[in-house]
Amino acid sequence: MWVADADFPVAPQIQRALHQKVEHGVLGYELPSRPLYEVIATRMKNLYNWDVDPDSIVYTAGVNNGYNIAARILCSKKKGYLIQTPVYNEFQETAEKTGARQLVAPLVKKVEGSRIRYEVDFDAFERGIKKSGMFLLCHPHNPVGKIYSRAELKRMSTICIEQGVTLVSDEIHSELLLGDAKFMPLATVSREVEKHTITLISASKAFNVPGLASAFAIIPDESMRKKFQTIMTGMSVEVSTPGLTAARVAYAGKADAWLRALRRYLTGNRDFILEYVEKNLPGIRITKPDATYLIWLDCSALKLKPSP
Repeated sequence: MWVADADFPVAPQIQRALHQKVEHGVLGYELPSRPLYEVIATRMKNLYNWDVDPDSIVYTAGVNNGYNIAARILCSKKKGYLIQTPVYNEFQETAEKTGARQLVAPLVKKVEGSRIRYEVDFDAFERGIKKSGMFLLCHPHNPVGKIYSRAELKRMSTICIEQGVTLVSDEIHSELLLGDAKFMPLATVSREVEKHTITLISASKAFNVPGLASAFAIIPDESMRKKFQTIMTGMSVEVSTPGLTAARVAYAGKADAWLRALRRYLTGNRDFILEYVEKNLPGIRITKPDATYLIWLDCSALKLKPSP
């Protein structure tokens, strides 16, 4: 009953490609090819009108791996990394895994009946950024399901750039959109923001292939990209051949019909649980997520106490 993968079989298009790869009989060492990076760049253009240079894309074994590498580059004893809580547990474990100091700018909870939503506390954000070398953004946000507005992204990135802080955006849930939600990558706010941003993406969540360990970092700044590659090489991160196969199919759009059906199904699940909580679980509040397959339940009004 883990939360990091879905209960659905993988898209048949990906299954067939994996079968073909296995039947070929060669599963040796493999490096990502430029054609794969071109496929990823084309998807960014098609989805977001974002012109990504294929040469700016770097392979990494996973998104978690990617921001832990970034922390090793960007953080020091004096400069930590900033997160916005409540947030994905792995963000908080980066401190232990990398030795970087963690700084927190909690999101502000707004209560509207049985619903809650979260907003950026810009005063806390500015205080934390002054002591940071990296801002680690979860966008769409896990677990509250928030997609940040362009105005929020612009204001946060402006503060970071003014303080010389690099933005690292985990956008792994960006294709799991619910209802009519739209997504805007942080790096598309402006060319200036793009230069100061590391964007982490993977097909693992939207296409349910997390076990294949395949992700990508889009790093337009050449100097930053070289540092990232140096750290990654030193960690001996191997490339997953099945992971590359799945990514190629997913980013080429061959399983998009499957993904659209999945989004409709997840939207129905979300709407069902929203109605159910409102009618049957008094005292529990809930977000209306824009993306992800997660639901965030706020039970604080029940004033529960831990058992002795």
